[in-house]
Amino acid sequence: MPELPEVETTRAGLAPHLTGRRVLGATLRRPDLRWPIPPEITAVLPGHRIDAVRRRAKYLLLDTAAGSALLHLGMSGSLRVLPAATPVRTHDHVDLALEPRGDAPEVLRFNDPRRFGCLLWQPTGTVHPLLAGLGPEPLSDAFDGDYLFVRSRGRRAPVKVFLMDQAIVVGVGNIYAAEALFAAGISPTRAAGRVSRERYVALAQAIKRILAYAIQRGGTTLRDFISPDGAPGYFEQELLVYGREGEACRRCGAALRHAPLAQRATVWCARCQR
Repeated sequence: MPELPEVETTRAGLAPHLTGRRVLGATLRRPDLRWPIPPEITAVLPGHRIDAVRRRAKYLLLDTAAGSALLHLGMSGSLRVLPAATPVRTHDHVDLALEPRGDAPEVLRFNDPRRFGCLLWQPTGTVHPLLAGLGPEPLSDAFDGDYLFVRSRGRRAPVKVFLMDQAIVVGVGNIYAAEALFAAGISPTRAAGRVSRERYVALAQAIKRILAYAIQRGGTTLRDFISPDGAPGYFEQELLVYGREGEACRRCGAALRHAPLAQRATVWCARCQR
């Protein structure tokens, strides 16, 4: 599943092509993805200008005066701005026709082979239920080691599971939680409530640094994810623990351990992470 850096890379790639353009119409080739596509996408969105392309957690929002189209890429979704005459492929489920900027009409095309993504609607002045109750953005000033320390008190869940709770902090998925815990020298199996304030300061700094660097590098290419221009991300080549079970730790040389935590594959170095 695309994680925060992949979604942010998509947002940054799409924003120059969408911001300031009016949506002329919406073509739905099926009525649903993960959930039914609401009627506002065809009845309200067309005719409105996209004022901004935002990200909240792993969701993209196309803001207009009437409301926001809320998109999630699911496991394998992709969004591209294409000439409207581009042949439709299998799994090209939605086209949003865009106000022309040149001679050739263009569309924003949503392709989602597994249909785990979504296209929903958030009226202006409201917060969609999927966004309600989310924790702070990890790259914001609201997220730091003191915040993690306070929220973790009394928590018996493993610290990796705690980090992946979207009510605690958004967008720190399996890949980046594993990498940040390695960078901070914290075992993913340690109870969240047994991590000190000082170690949470180091962990929050590692999360910010790794996510920012992954965004700069274009995210992590896993399974079907590609960026809006069709180019893969490059951070995958620099992963230190995720997906490297049984290989040598690049810091100390010990074999990396592997175990499931909350049904998610977890890799760590028992020598470097305590």
